[in-house]
Amino acid sequence: MPNIKNNIDHVSKRIEQSAQQCGRDPGEILLLAVSKTRGADEIRSAMQAGLTEFAENYLQEALDKIVQLRGENLHWHFIGPLQSNKTRSVAEHFDWVHSVDRLKIAQRLNDQRPEHLGRLHICLQVNIDNEPSKSGLSVDEVLPVALEVAKLPQLQLRGLMAIPQAGKTFDEQQQAFRQLAQLRDQINRSLLAENLPQMDSLSMGMSDDLEAAVLQGSTIVRVGTDIFGQREKRRA
Repeated sequence: MPNIKNNIDHVSKRIEQSAQQCGRDPGEILLLAVSKTRGADEIRSAMQAGLTEFAENYLQEALDKIVQLRGENLHWHFIGPLQSNKTRSVAEHFDWVHSVDRLKIAQRLNDQRPEHLGRLHICLQVNIDNEPSKSGLSVDEVLPVALEVAKLPQLQLRGLMAIPQAGKTFDEQQQAFRQLAQLRDQINRSLLAENLPQMDSLSMGMSDDLEAAVLQGSTIVRVGTDIFGQREKRRA
């Protein structure tokens, strides 16, 4: 097993250096550990290093770990593609969903969210590079969906999420993240005009591009490999 604490320290230092480079407070950037395909013991190691926020892609695998780690002070984020038949379990067991890409999914999450859990935090996933193979709203689709999601009583629209195309140069990475930040600001102006709460979050940046994301205003970086090491291929 890799030295998870050392890896977390290294990633945290990268975030700190990038934040200082653009005059930001590193404390306003959340390190979200992507724990998909990882065991509960690995999550416990990350917890011992100070992390409390974990992200999962695969629902059944995530539910198993949530049960194993029940009683710990953890917050669970769902970041994978979300189908209609899985919304109830996500609404009942997670604190955040980063991958909402249809109004129908948001409405189901709202209707199925138990009131005693409080509002479910939502990011709208944006297909920032219009990749046919990727989920997410197109840039033109985000505003009308955001205006409707912001009205749903059991959800709190927190921000936007994107996974830019791989293989970009550093400047190209920054350009994609800058576009997402500008889109959030544009939507916030419309939310303000409608007297609706504004978004405060940008879920962007992973192991290979977190520096560019932080420089462009990321508030949540989603890191898996650089915390837990290379993952084994998931069995079908």
